[in-house]
Amino acid sequence: MSTQGLDEFAGWVEGLMRARGYDIDSPRGGGKSRIADEAGVHRAAVTRLLQRQSMPDLETMRRIAPLLGVSVRDMLIRSGRVTPEELPVAADLLPPGDWQPTMEDFARWLGVPDERMDVFVKVVNQFLDHPETEGAEPRPAGESRRAAQD
Repeated sequence: MSTQGLDEFAGWVEGLMRARGYDIDSPRGGGKSRIADEAGVHRAAVTRLLQRQSMPDLETMRRIAPLLGVSVRDMLIRSGRVTPEELPVAADLLPPGDWQPTMEDFARWLGVPDERMDVFVKVVNQFLDHPETEGAEPRPAGESRRAAQD
């Protein structure tokens, strides 16, 4: 990675940190330590990035991205490690038009073997809304359908 690329990436991350309320500008603001603690990464990784010394590793990016409100994909692309073409968004892989993927399509994308397709579809459909439950009150987490009817 070039020095310019590291500088641009670090500047982008700094902007995200400031927008999320991390005080990274004052020596005693605690923003660097706070984000490191919240992300579960070493403070030195955050400091090295902000001082333009090194790019964070994949695990650090994976942990920091949600705190900054961005995807790991965006972090990787902005860092210059991959291009958008190398890491496409799933929607970019779908055919154009109003085509709606079927449950079987999802199973294939997940690598479900053909001999397990029926079981996969049956199990997943148990977790999806069905016509007989439309308009029903949502159940609290952990409450069974039977308990909701009683």
